[in-house]
Parts: sequence; C-alpha cells; structure tokens
Amino acid sequence: MTLHSDVAELLAEAGILDVDVDEAVADEHVRASAYLRVVSVIASSRSRDRDRAMVATILRDPLESISKTAVVALVDEIAMKVTGPAEFRQWSAELLPEIDQLKTEAFREFIRRRIDDWLFWLSIEDGHVPTPAELAEVTDWMQRHIAEWSRSAAVLAVVAESANTKKTRNIAKNRAGSRELRTE
Repeated sequence: MTLHSDVAELLAEAGILDVDVDEAVADEHVRASAYLRVVSVIASSRSRDRDRAMVATILRDPLESISKTAVVALVDEIAMKVTGPAEFRQWSAELLPEIDQLKTEAFREFIRRRIDDWLFWLSIEDGHVPTPAELAEVTDWMQRHIAEWSRSAAVLAVVAESANTKKTRNIAKNRAGSRELRTE
C-alpha cells in the first residue's frame, strides 16, 4: 500500500469527497485534517467492525505524529459513546495490536495511557468512587476532566483532596458544592 492509496481508501470509506488526495499526500496539514474528518465519520458509525482496519491504515502514515493524533481523537470519541467500561475495554483491546506497530514508543505509551484514562473515567461514570491512590494512577489531563465533568459529589471530594494540581483540586472543590450533582 502507498500513502496515496491509503488516503484515497480512507476518504472513500468515510464518504469524504471534497479532499484532493494528491494535495493530502503532499501536505501533512491537509492530510491530518482529512484523518480527523475520517475519524469523526468512523466514530459516528454504529458499527465498530471497520475500526481496526481503518486505524491500521491511518497508522501506516509516514508521519507518526499525525497518525497518533488521529487515533487519539478516535479513542476520545469512542470513549464518549460507549455504554460502559467493558464495551470500551473490548473495543480498545482490538486496537492494541495496531497501536503496537507504531515505531515511537512515546506515541504507543501516550495512546495506551489515554485508553487507561478513559477506562478509569468510564468506571467512575459506572458508579466507582476512586481512592486517592487510584486517582494518582491517571494523568493530570484525566484528573482535570473528572473535576470538570463528574457529577458525583463523592468523586469530586476525592479529586478536591488528592488531585496532582492545585487548579484541578480547586475546580473539583468549587463543583462539589454545585446543585447539579447527582445524589449518591
């Protein structure tokens, strides 16, 4: 497979007709934008059957930073659509062999950490109240996400006391007093 055929295939499968394949191949910014559009279409599909193949195609891009960004965007979108941690764990496990093909270890680790972060979030959404030690295992990004989006007073209390950054602790503390929070 060539980059040209990979980009053409991805765009065709996503039904994106307004991107010039030659321009996308020549310009990494156009290609990165095209990948993000493809990811958006993939994520909005009810079927997850083609996700692994599409990720494998995206990860063949010679610029791993572009493909990493697209895969992270897909992980983020799918995590927000699944019904719970079990569904996301199964979906992400199917992608891991493709992610392991990335040459840059830092990119592989970043994607794996993002998956772990989302699994943590989904368990919280499923009713789990983390311990401070469990909270310490997720990234600062996820700690802040929890502080900004959790509707559990108990979870926010843990974040307000144990998050890594003062800003995140303050966000959680301020939100913990909100009337919008669900009751435990």
